[in-house]
Amino acid sequence: MNNLDQSINIFKALGDKTRLSIVYSIMNEEKSVNAIVNELKMTQSAISHQLQVLKLNGIIKAERRGKEVYYSLDDDHVKFIVQTVENHASHISNE
Repeated sequence: MNNLDQSINIFKALGDKTRLSIVYSIMNEEKSVNAIVNELKMTQSAISHQLQVLKLNGIIKAERRGKEVYYSLDDDHVKFIVQTVENHASHISNE
């Protein structure tokens, strides 16, 4: 897959409200699936499905510790992208 196609897939993955909410949830600290489920008030299966999409697109990473899986952003580029879009959205809404 070339860079343009990968970029499109990343924007598509971040374009979903649930997935973006997950990214915001783990932006500053890693969290377990259960913590994300409780925070977003959704079922574990719904959250797990969205986590898989984010993981397949290189947006998040997972680390198993015992029976728990903890999720965090894959790298600081993701945080930068999300914050940049948020800043731009804020700029647009203030015009």
